[in-house]
Amino acid sequence: MAVARVKRLPSRSVILLLQVAVLIGFFLIWHVLTATKILSPFFFGTPLAVLERTWSDFASGVIWYHLGITLLETALAFAIGTIAGIAFGFWFARAPLVSIVFDPYIKAVNALPRVVLAPIFALWLGLGIWSKVALGVTLVFFIVFFNVYQGVKEVSPVVLANAKMLGASNRHLFRHVYLPSALSWVFSSLHTAVGFAMVGAVVGEYLGSAAGLGYRIHQAEGVFDTVGVFSGMLVLTIFVVVIDAVVTVIEKRLLHWRPQEAQTTNAQG
Repeated sequence: MAVARVKRLPSRSVILLLQVAVLIGFFLIWHVLTATKILSPFFFGTPLAVLERTWSDFASGVIWYHLGITLLETALAFAIGTIAGIAFGFWFARAPLVSIVFDPYIKAVNALPRVVLAPIFALWLGLGIWSKVALGVTLVFFIVFFNVYQGVKEVSPVVLANAKMLGASNRHLFRHVYLPSALSWVFSSLHTAVGFAMVGAVVGEYLGSAAGLGYRIHQAEGVFDTVGVFSGMLVLTIFVVVIDAVVTVIEKRLLHWRPQEAQTTNAQG
């Protein structure tokens, strides 16, 4: 006889402590490897030097302007890519003929390496923020588009038929059937899209700009400043985590109806 047992996850505070422990462990291992010369400090820097550089950049205010540029590009790319992805995802899912006709072209454009598009956007839009925004949009759009498309297609035919039998209009179907079905898929994609929006901005800055975190990383790399490179990467990581946490809070507020996740295991008895 099989008995299902539910494994409860630890409390939020315990999970947070474990996450902090992993971070501290990572820096300790990095410190030991560079201190014992197993990893060359010239190529890998040292964690203390990276943290000191990061702190001094924030304390002096040097990095705030560049960080503001990158966050603005990220926000614009994220917003435009998300809105476009949701709109086209719903449209393609609700219009089978359109989906079939454009399917090979969507896949072809999605397969294009984004690094190849960066110089083209720079040529079209210049070296300002909009070429970086355009690159970020190409990354965000397809992530959101495919998730929304799949979310709408996953709508239960039984629920859809029942709603139509009750006289639901297209507007009511969108609001009460399609949107709730796709919403969890949308927020699932947003966690990935946030990171890719910043990737697009930073890669664009790295390839050609006069400001931004990508520009700072490129400048540090050009003079073999490994500490500066890792410091820029650390700042990017911190703010991606912060933005992702904001998305998580919004997701929990909008998806309060979703049952809490639980891990189940089967035990033989």
